[in-house]
Amino acid sequence: QVQLVESGGGSVQAGGSLRVSCVASGSITSINYMGWYRQAPGKQRELVARIMSGGNTNYADSVKGRFTISRDNAKNTVYLQMNTLKPEDTAVYYCHFRNVFRDTTDYWGQGTQVTVSS
Repeated sequence: QVQLVESGGGSVQAGGSLRVSCVASGSITSINYMGWYRQAPGKQRELVARIMSGGNTNYADSVKGRFTISRDNAKNTVYLQMNTLKPEDTAVYYCHFRNVFRDTTDYWGQGTQVTVSS
């Protein structure tokens, strides 16, 4: 089992910045990936950004150049720095974790609301 605890998020005006964090604990192996998904009302959950334990990253096209994902492996923590936020970034943001080779269950955080007003 892996537990994920998110923090950060909130409300900001368009053009502003926010950072969300997520700490993982439990059955964590050395090779894994952590990331952030988001779900807006009436829409499917979508990948925002993902980072492997080795540092490789993937971003949704809609956030490239504005969002930066990073991680601290010693703290099992992933961060998402969100800059130049747009109203369309408004969603519940979920932390995601998955080990690569053992216990490959998808684990999710409880979600944190990000609201961007115009």
